[in-house]
Amino acid sequence: LEVLEGHTEPPGRLLARAQHERAFLRDGVRRVPVRDGRIRATLFLPPGNGPFPGIIDLYGTGGGLPEHKACLLANHGFAVLALAYYGYEDLPKEMKEFHLEYFEEAVNYMLQHNQVKGPGIGLLGFSKGGDLCTSMASFLKGIAATALINGSVANVGAVLHYKDITIPPLGVNLKRIKVSKSGIADIVDALNNPLEGPDQQSFIPLEKAECRFLFIVGQDDHNWKSEFFAVEGSKRLQAHGKEKPEIICYPGAGHYIEPPFFPMCAASTHLLFGKQVKWGGEPKAHCEAQVDAWQQIQAFFHEHLTGKPSGTSSKL
Repeated sequence: LEVLEGHTEPPGRLLARAQHERAFLRDGVRRVPVRDGRIRATLFLPPGNGPFPGIIDLYGTGGGLPEHKACLLANHGFAVLALAYYGYEDLPKEMKEFHLEYFEEAVNYMLQHNQVKGPGIGLLGFSKGGDLCTSMASFLKGIAATALINGSVANVGAVLHYKDITIPPLGVNLKRIKVSKSGIADIVDALNNPLEGPDQQSFIPLEKAECRFLFIVGQDDHNWKSEFFAVEGSKRLQAHGKEKPEIICYPGAGHYIEPPFFPMCAASTHLLFGKQVKWGGEPKAHCEAQVDAWQQIQAFFHEHLTGKPSGTSSKL
């Protein structure tokens, strides 16, 4: 990191220089590629003998196998499976339809692993990974805690199948997309309301879940209405006699709530829309939200996977 005098070209004299290094894999953390049946994943195991509380980590519409969140969580004592679900190796190339049996295979893999402490595991889902985790918690056994980062409680973007159940994706109206002068699209109003008409079929029956929920919400999320989804999910759970989920809202935080000190992603190409979209977020507020949310997620999993009270309260 360098601080240069003035805003001129060429830049002025060097005022200060510092080096910042981030270790993703702590000493002793094991990275284990997993190719078991259909599963394409990477398992991160903390140092020591275990068994450890287990978590499956699902990313968003980017596909592939992002490992950063899983390996950073393993540094804090969790056995974490970063699970690919499309756009990786021999998995489907596009996001058209998903079969929950694939994710069930991953859950069973973790439940049967001798380094994973039972009786249940946790799910951590971001964006599209959030609604997939909601579906997993609703239909699959062995889930004790589900944390959603700007996730949806309606199925989005692809048809979801499980046994004889089919959940269609939430409808989209492209006419509701606004494009700025710079060509960046704002898609926050593009999705239909899952409480109205045929789109109600897309609402995931999360009242079937036997786990605790945590919703992390960026109130300046421009990908979709994360706070609306969290509130409606909470209403649905309580209407069916389930415990009220924890909802933590961060004013000024956008869609991409990553681990602490990741640079804010203000805009990038959205694979489903095929154009540059804004994700929202005000840099300082977003940065503070990432620091706090990371602590909240760990505390939530410690409490519901190990039975130890967290002792962490939100500072925002």
